[in-house]
Amino acid sequence: MINGAHMILYSADAEADKVFLRDVLQLPNVDVGHGWLIFGLPPSEIAIHPDQTNGKQEIYFMCEDIQAFVSDMGTRGVMCSEPRDQGWGILSNLTLPGGGKVGVYQPKHARPPA
Repeated sequence: MINGAHMILYSADAEADKVFLRDVLQLPNVDVGHGWLIFGLPPSEIAIHPDQTNGKQEIYFMCEDIQAFVSDMGTRGVMCSEPRDQGWGILSNLTLPGGGKVGVYQPKHARPPA
């Protein structure tokens, strides 16, 4: 039934964040008209976490080596928080050019097949 997922990052500087996803993270993309880019993502997963409120969503990118990722981002002038072990993975947050933050982590948990 489901053949994909579409995620949205809202941004105070969408143009700068689109350039970041395209040029720094090098995500594949298509221009659907007038510079409106839609980015492809690697295999993804979704989990349900208990919370007192509904309608709250979070987006995280995953990588194989968080220390190498943070180091690479540093050489590109991208600010990332110091990686910290959360038990389920080693987490950092990167700051997008538009000021938003996105989590990036090296998972320690089992991953479903793509």
